[in-house]
Amino acid sequence: MLKRRIVSLCPSLTELVFDLGAGEELVGITEWCVHPASRVGAIEKVGGTKNPRVERIAALAPDLVLMNEEENRVEDARALEAAGVRVHSSFPKDTDGTAAMVRSIGADIARADAAEAIAKDIERRAARVRGAAAGQREIGWAYLIWRQPWMSVNRDTFVDALFALAGGRNVFGARSERYPEVRLEELAHSAPERVFLCTEPFSFRPEHADEVSRATGIPRQRVVIADGEYLSWHGSRTPDGIDYAEGLIAAARADSE
Repeated sequence: MLKRRIVSLCPSLTELVFDLGAGEELVGITEWCVHPASRVGAIEKVGGTKNPRVERIAALAPDLVLMNEEENRVEDARALEAAGVRVHSSFPKDTDGTAAMVRSIGADIARADAAEAIAKDIERRAARVRGAAAGQREIGWAYLIWRQPWMSVNRDTFVDALFALAGGRNVFGARSERYPEVRLEELAHSAPERVFLCTEPFSFRPEHADEVSRATGIPRQRVVIADGEYLSWHGSRTPDGIDYAEGLIAAARADSE
């Protein structure tokens, strides 16, 4: 098999390349690419997701640069293309889009069979969770991604799509901004059955859950630390992320019965 030279500028896509069996072809990744932990250390770091070293990336002469339209900047994609580098840019917002992205990247790096297996797993698990949630009572939730200012997500996000599969209803889903600022008073008024505090990009800890509970009057057991990688990394982590989101909603539903 012809060995390609790949640069990945998105952590979830770096993980995907490894899981597709093409990790040896990565010649550049970002400082935030941390999985698989045992293998990323040997790969050259070419900057961050928002500040990649474009000239260095071009000098590596990659056959392909993988980018994400939310994680990366369009001006960097254009600069790479102007330097003659081929860019594969994606922006999945739900499980169907993620399956399509996996297939597309698999085709681009000659790993179509491995990509098809992951994509079918995404589709199978999504269908199972959607079917299991049919007829179940919706669970209102809020997902906080930042503190000072407090920020949440609207329905046009990958996180929302995963929870919606399982029968969740985003109490801030109608906000116009994808990542709206919210006040704790608004959170209290919306009365979610679960408040999820993510582990990234802000690393929420139990003391922050205590703070939210005290400020809003929402019972502490309803304020839960949630794994941000499972809920926002789209790619080979998505099958387990689908099941993880279902488990969080199912636990909230069980608590109310």
